[in-house]
Amino acid sequence: MVDLPSLKRETRYGMPAADHILFNRHYVVGYSYYFRQAKWALEIVDPNKEDITTVDRMNNFRSDYRIPKMFRADKQDYGGSGHDRGHLVASADLRDSKIQNSETFLLSNMSPQKPQFNRGIWKYLESEVRKLDSQSGVLETYVISGPIFNFDQSISTIGINYHNNVTLPVPHEYFKSILVETSTGRLKMWSFIIPNEATDDSIEKFQVKASIIEKKAGILLWERLVGPEIDKEKNKINAIW
Repeated sequence: MVDLPSLKRETRYGMPAADHILFNRHYVVGYSYYFRQAKWALEIVDPNKEDITTVDRMNNFRSDYRIPKMFRADKQDYGGSGHDRGHLVASADLRDSKIQNSETFLLSNMSPQKPQFNRGIWKYLESEVRKLDSQSGVLETYVISGPIFNFDQSISTIGINYHNNVTLPVPHEYFKSILVETSTGRLKMWSFIIPNEATDDSIEKFQVKASIIEKKAGILLWERLVGPEIDKEKNKINAIW
């Protein structure tokens, strides 16, 4: 039996469960009907490294009509909310072609982020991941990002959409887990959980073990990788590249 997700490069090392799996041309989203937003988004950073083309940012935010209307976020939900439409797969990660960049502006790839967070430490971490990917010894960089809700805390919402009455809960935190395959065949991981708020702290402060993300986000990371070395990698914190 053919495992169809295996045909997507970015799912080579695993793909968590979700209510609705959205296969895009250059990344995959696991969508949550309950939270009206992605549970996770999985990508290979700059999948066409040999292509030196860099297109302009498209900025064509739009609804993802593959998602049923009752569970779908639309642009109206963010209007006047005081929250950014925060990318999970960064626009700057996929800029080799217009269609590649355009796909990152589907609202299924967005989550309500505080502006100071989205334009601050989250943007900085995204740029640092691209620097990691550009290192000469790195073959491919896999990244999975998503929201975290802490159910012992109150949850605020945004969105007054008169077409489908959708409201979006605002995540308390966001995670990002990075898996790098080096030219020597080694696999290394770095993982982060960052509160959805302004901070002047360095990204090092927010490093966590990958296993902590699994518990807090309710997903399995890189589950196709097995063995004692992988277990060790999931339960340690590597120095920042």
